[in-house]
Amino acid sequence: QVQLVESGGGFVQAGGSLRLSCAASGRTLSSYSMGWFRQAPGKEREFVATINRSVGNTYYADSVKGRFTMSRDNAKNTVYLQMSSLKPEDTAVYYCAASLSGIPFGNQASYNYWGQGTQVTVSS
Repeated sequence: QVQLVESGGGFVQAGGSLRLSCAASGRTLSSYSMGWFRQAPGKEREFVATINRSVGNTYYADSVKGRFTMSRDNAKNTVYLQMSSLKPEDTAVYYCAASLSGIPFGNQASYNYWGQGTQVTVSS
């Protein structure tokens, strides 16, 4: 069992930056591929980024590519999402998730554990 806790969300103006953190407890994070997802009001939850458990390759949704960077620090059992050049359409609740799959990409069904989410609001 893995418990995930997101932090770092908040209110920022368009063009600004935020760094989200996802701290894990219960199991070593290095055993999992990790993902970030988001859900805007009235919309379905969507894939943002993922980093695989072995090589540490990252993959991003087209909407955030070049602006967001996902990383992991296995020693701290934490993954991060550095968000830059934020836009109002990035406003959402951001969730981190852990997957036992080697390459889950954006397949939400492949993720076994989810955090409670952290709110990011970007004003225009």
